[in-house]
Amino acid sequence: MPSVRRMILGHVVSGLYTKMCRRKKLEGDMLETPMKRCLSTFDITLLGVGHMVGAGIYVLTGTVAHDKAGPAVILSFFVAGVASVLAALCYAELAARVPKAGSAYVYTYVCVGEFWAFFVGWNLILEHMLGAASVARAWSGYVDSLIGGAISNYTRDVMGGWTMGEPLGTFPDVLASGLCLMYAMLLGLGVKTSARVNSLLTIVNLAVMGLVVVLGIYYADLTNWTQNNGFLPFGFTGVIMGAATCFYAYVGFDSIATSGEEARDPGRSIPLATILSMAIVTIGYMLVSGALTLVVPYWEINPTAALPEAFSSRGISWAKYVISVGALCGMTTTLFGSLFSLPRTMYSMANDGLLFGFLGRINDRTQVPVTNLIISGLLSALIALLFDLQHLVEFMSIGTLFAYTIVAMSVILLRYLPEEQPPEQTNVGTPSSGCSSPPTEEADSSSIASTTSELLCEGSGKLKARYAWMADWLGNYNTRDVIVGCLLAYTAACTIIAITIMLMAFEVPAPFTLSDYLFIVCYLTLPIASLLIIDAHKQNPPTGKFQVPLVPFIPALSIFFNVGMIVHLSLMTYLRFFVWMTIGLMIYFLYGIHYSKEAADTLSSYSVLMATSEAEKGTKWGSTLRISPKNDKALILNDREVVD
Repeated sequence: MPSVRRMILGHVVSGLYTKMCRRKKLEGDMLETPMKRCLSTFDITLLGVGHMVGAGIYVLTGTVAHDKAGPAVILSFFVAGVASVLAALCYAELAARVPKAGSAYVYTYVCVGEFWAFFVGWNLILEHMLGAASVARAWSGYVDSLIGGAISNYTRDVMGGWTMGEPLGTFPDVLASGLCLMYAMLLGLGVKTSARVNSLLTIVNLAVMGLVVVLGIYYADLTNWTQNNGFLPFGFTGVIMGAATCFYAYVGFDSIATSGEEARDPGRSIPLATILSMAIVTIGYMLVSGALTLVVPYWEINPTAALPEAFSSRGISWAKYVISVGALCGMTTTLFGSLFSLPRTMYSMANDGLLFGFLGRINDRTQVPVTNLIISGLLSALIALLFDLQHLVEFMSIGTLFAYTIVAMSVILLRYLPEEQPPEQTNVGTPSSGCSSPPTEEADSSSIASTTSELLCEGSGKLKARYAWMADWLGNYNTRDVIVGCLLAYTAACTIIAITIMLMAFEVPAPFTLSDYLFIVCYLTLPIASLLIIDAHKQNPPTGKFQVPLVPFIPALSIFFNVGMIVHLSLMTYLRFFVWMTIGLMIYFLYGIHYSKEAADTLSSYSVLMATSEAEKGTKWGSTLRISPKNDKALILNDREVVD
């Protein structure tokens, strides 16, 4: 009996694992959607630009220049832009292949599996919800500073000296909360109306950035880049530290991929909009930061209101108000991007059955998920009302980086994993006895053909001709296992390297010994060897759409950058993330895994224990059988049918 119990437990665990790994199948017309396809490439590009160019350009630039990089803040934005472009290219390829709402969630569902898709989707909800709340807080703080702190002073008087403790803000922010509710109502009018408002505000913001660059060139003082330790006052280390901070100024381009079901031509528009928006934002950040450090010395920059104060110090008082208008427009469009993406991610997950069904409804008149908008607006408003901006930004980053990492892994898997061929089923005969017929030569050849795609030979996902010698020691392994194993080994090695670099940064510098060099070489060998083994395999045929160049190396670099920033997050961020994921996993295992639509669309597979003898069924105790709903008398055993 104990052995039977172990077998039952093993089958239960195996069945649970199979459910967690099932992948979304894209069948029929992928362009069919209940949403309204009305967004052009221009609309989507401005959506991405607006989501990225907000508080980062008006707040982050001054902070990084003053505290971390000096005039070399230009290089910090460039390095961060390159790291972000790597992730954006991965998003662009998957968006061209899968033109569906949900962004990284859908891509992971198609490429990796259901559990990891829920993991990514749940974190995207966190990212967009906290992103909306944090930008609303920044918007409120900026307005408060423009009117001399009137709002905060009034709130302090109303509170009567009572304050809230961390991680909550000092006082409730009613203005930020109301802004979230107001913008959620605007989005409820329809995607085209709200997109026009976003485009208008984004154009105003870009015009203000252009004005800043022109004024910066006119009032430039090149001595600001040469005096007081020159262009690199904090050294190259300051550039890298600044880049780690500037990276979060680019968060938001994934909102482009979220519009997959509302783009007129998603296969063309989304990759093009992603590349254009990243180019515009990267160049804009570099020009504005350069203008700032040319107008005033970096040590005189006001970190909280860098641009307005810089031009005021040069006697251009009117520029302060123009720049403030651009800042408010930029932060408003960033808020729009978060509140635009959040309900669509919830809709996509609910439409797949992983979240509650009422979240998958689309309003017939406006063709937007109104229920999700109401929930998104209320939750974002509540968070903006209570929580401090600094804690919101740090907590938001962990979910974003995890999503970027899994998207980069998905590109590699999609390129190299051989397509799974469904097992061929022959017609079930009615033999005179209850025993199964012995396998025929045709059955054997069919079985061999069905497994050919997994052998290391010619075809997609197989070894290239010049690497045929690897077949001698890889031939006994499944191609899928080799690719997945190498990818996991590379990611694990990147994590170890990132942790090692972080620990070394806290130690007193000392000369490297021979053992230190050997340690570094050993750990560099593992990720390099893993990538070379992956690259030795043939890729799947091109789809004719946008593809990331230099795969697997560009997605691998993206993984390295993302993992490096994940390990630098604080312990409290990990603890809060653990609480958030605990809530999500309860929803998945108590609801999503049972109501997933993939369970209904595939063969209803389950395990049974055979109590009959080998002579009667031709099988042994504990054999795993799968019952086909098309023919409940047919039992599929090892991809061959036997008669019940």
